[in-house]
Amino acid sequence: MGVLLESSVTVFGQRIALAELFGQFFALAVVFLAQRRSMLTWPVQLASVVLLFSVYASAHLGGLAVRQVVVGVIAVYGWWAWARRRDPVFGVAVRRATGRELLVTALAFVAGTAAFASVLDALDASWAPWPDAAIFVGTVLAFALQAWGLVEFWLVWLVVDAIGVPLQLRGGLWFSAIVYTVFAGLVVHGWISWYRSAKRQVPATV
Repeated sequence: MGVLLESSVTVFGQRIALAELFGQFFALAVVFLAQRRSMLTWPVQLASVVLLFSVYASAHLGGLAVRQVVVGVIAVYGWWAWARRRDPVFGVAVRRATGRELLVTALAFVAGTAAFASVLDALDASWAPWPDAAIFVGTVLAFALQAWGLVEFWLVWLVVDAIGVPLQLRGGLWFSAIVYTVFAGLVVHGWISWYRSAKRQVPATV
């Protein structure tokens, strides 16, 4: 992994470590695969997790680094959950979240961000604890909702992207900021695809 962190390419005068390049490439691939509800979503996510953990740890962004560990755990669960909910016609069954689920998600985002930001600040584990924490909590929630097949996980990703782009720019991770911007476009397209699919199928119980 050290070799991928030390080796780099230069784009528009900006150095991009190969670990960041490949990690974000796999992250983009995950969005593309998730939109199509492909089972490859999860193994590709695990590859991205390993690479980006090393990138964020070296950039002193503790929240984003720990996020990769949690996402890795959720990816294993999501792989298992999707395998149980495959439909012979529509693929992985998806549905709209209920009002209660949306309320719980919003409360978890606010409370989780406040709590984790306090931890990062106390441990001096991040130079931007609040946005770092918000991205961490939002990512965990997005992947959890994705594993459960809830359409609204795409909307949580939009919030993460809105916070992530300026944070990546401030941290000097220009390539990651560009990737987050591309994410936003893919997320909108993914939300439309899942929304339409949810209207024409009845999901199986997890």
